[in-house]
Amino acid sequence: MATVFDRISNIIRANINDMLDSAEDPEAMLNQIIRDMNDALRQADSDIADQIAQQKMLEGDLDAAQRNEAAWQSKAELAVSKSRDDLAREALLRVNDYTEQVAIYTKQLDGQKNAVTELKSKRDLLKSKYDQALRNRDNLVARARAAQAKTRMTQVTTKSNTADYASELDRMEHKIRHQEAVADANEEVADSKTSVDDEFDKLGANDQVEAQLAALKAKMGK
Repeated sequence: MATVFDRISNIIRANINDMLDSAEDPEAMLNQIIRDMNDALRQADSDIADQIAQQKMLEGDLDAAQRNEAAWQSKAELAVSKSRDDLAREALLRVNDYTEQVAIYTKQLDGQKNAVTELKSKRDLLKSKYDQALRNRDNLVARARAAQAKTRMTQVTTKSNTADYASELDRMEHKIRHQEAVADANEEVADSKTSVDDEFDKLGANDQVEAQLAALKAKMGK
């Protein structure tokens, strides 16, 4: 009986909402909790029936002891009325034996009744919690999922807030500007080389013209 007491007590003390909030799959967790409750209820009903049966046996034993006690008391009184002290003494010994049995059975019965009452009370509490879980099953799952989603969103938001996007953009802009500057420099160098080549070509062309001009002047006596 202690085992079922402990099991029921643990389930009753369990905070279903907290269990669902921490579960990866709230629906599966709640279904398992409901199955555990149902199993505990069936076990509790079986144990209560056993305890009630033991209580009835104790009640029968107590009733028999009380009847025997009363019967031997009557016999002792009869023996005294007949001046049979020897029989009266024997009868009184039997009375004392049954009186002791009555005390023992009474104490055992009281304890048994308390155990049955406690088990019934815990069983009723578990039944109430079980019924509540069944009624609120969808709502509990929805609340648990909402809490998980809120937690995930908070984590994402916190991560986003801690990210230094401004610095990342600055670094990217600096890199692009550097690439642009390199491209401009390369273009300028290329243009510079072209200009120098052109100058040299012009110089060559001028020398040829000057030579031709001098030859023409000489021919003409100029």
